[in-house]
This record gives sequence, C-alpha cells and structure tokens, in this order.
Amino acid sequence: MAERTPKRTIKDSVFTHLFQDKKYLLQLYQTLHPEDQTVTEREIEDVTIKHVLVDGDYNDLGFSVGGRLMVLVESQSNWSVNIIIRALLYLAQTYHDYFKRTRQNLYGSKKAVVPKPELYVIFTGERKTIPDTLSLTNEFFGGEKTAVDVEVTVLSQENNQDIIGQYIFFSKIYNEQRKLYGYTKRAVLETIRICKDRNVLKEYLETREQEVVDMMMTLFDDEYILEAYARDIQDEEARKTAERMIKAGKLSLEEIAAYLPALSLDDLKELEANILQQM
Repeated sequence: MAERTPKRTIKDSVFTHLFQDKKYLLQLYQTLHPEDQTVTEREIEDVTIKHVLVDGDYNDLGFSVGGRLMVLVESQSNWSVNIIIRALLYLAQTYHDYFKRTRQNLYGSKKAVVPKPELYVIFTGERKTIPDTLSLTNEFFGGEKTAVDVEVTVLSQENNQDIIGQYIFFSKIYNEQRKLYGYTKRAVLETIRICKDRNVLKEYLETREQEVVDMMMTLFDDEYILEAYARDIQDEEARKTAERMIKAGKLSLEEIAAYLPALSLDDLKELEANILQQM
C-alpha cells in the first residue's frame, strides 16, 4: 500500500485544533494581553464563524473576552494583503452574529453594546520584510482617509516563550522538514520529534500526538492536487501552442522545444506524428 501523503485541509489544521482547547486559547489571549492575568477560561467564548456571506467560507479563529473584546486571528503561510479585506468581512459577520445572539435592536434608540475589535494575522511563511500592521486605507487607498479603515496586526516572530511564537516555530520546522523529506510521514514525525525536543508545543504534541499526526498527514493533499492541476493546464496550453507552431512550419522541433520547455523533444516528435496522420 502506498504511503499516504500530507493533505492541506486548512480548517482542520493544527492551528484550529490547537486553539479549540480553551487552555491554549487562554494562553493565546494572554500572549496578546500580558497585562491581563486575571481573565479565566470561562470568560472566553469561541465565536469563530462557521459560514460567511453566501460562499460558505469561515475564518480560522474568533473569540470574545468577557463581552468587552472581539478578537479575530488568521493563520497565513502565503503573504497576501487581501487578508485585510477578509478580516473586514469576518468582523462584520462576527458583529452581526453577536448582535443577534445578544438580542440587541440596532434600529432602536438605545446605544448598542459593541465589544472592541482586535484583528491579527499570524504569518508563518518566508518574506524579507514583514510589516507590523496592515491598513486598509494604506494598502488600497494610498493612505487617503476613507469612511472605513481596518488595521490588522501581523505576528511573525518564532520563539518558545509563548503559544503564538511556538506555533510559528512549529510551522517553520514543518516547512524545513517538508523540504527535506517531501510530502511524507517522515516529515510529519520529524517535525513532532524536533518540536518536543525543543520544548515547542510540547504538552500539546505529547497529549494529542496521534491526532496531530492524522491531521498533518492530511495537511497538504489539496495543495498537491492544485499544483498538479496547474501543471496539467500549463502542459495542455504548451501542447496547443506547439501544435500551432508545428503546423506553421517556420521553426524546427528543436527551436520549438527551446520556446516551450514544458515539452520534451520526444513530446514534440510524437505531436508532429499525430498532426501528420490527421492531414
């Protein structure tokens, strides 16, 4: 039986699994607010969106703290300023759900109770320069004042001193192991071993190791399929281009191969033979 390859199902990722546990969610909050050491797990409520608008998307993590804070956190391995737009949509939907849940009448004269919003993105990828914050007006409107602005705080420093830094450390160790061993179980097991040795998410990995292995073994399959699909499209486009060039008869197969590295000389000879059979 062939070894399973890791699959990428974002919403069943280690990130969401880790912070479904109130103990680690509390640690995340206290990393963001070290001044608040009196808050308890009971004061933290999971408000992660299950569906956003009509496309069925949902965010990585949302939680409220004592009704005074609304915190949304996204984990992102590929850099995209569009996270600002997504964060805005997630926040709007989270507030909508909150007002409905607390039975507040937004059409009445009584001022609504609105938890203060905080938006974060935890970036686990590679990039030379990473800003501390992303702003809607700066990124999309050239800094011009608009009716709405959104500011997202970017967290990207790995360390083993807090739960966020440990998660980033974990992600980067996995990236390193995947480069060494590819989409294999060995990459997964080596990631877990190294993290436990370095005291990175050690308690979580020791108590949930089999669950983590199962998740990580399904972590990158979607990405693998997407990459293969993209290669298939590129190959098909290259074949169509090569067919037109062969029929034009202006270039040799060797010259066409130089223009279209996706196709080998043997591929072009086979394509030429097929064209000649059809004539």
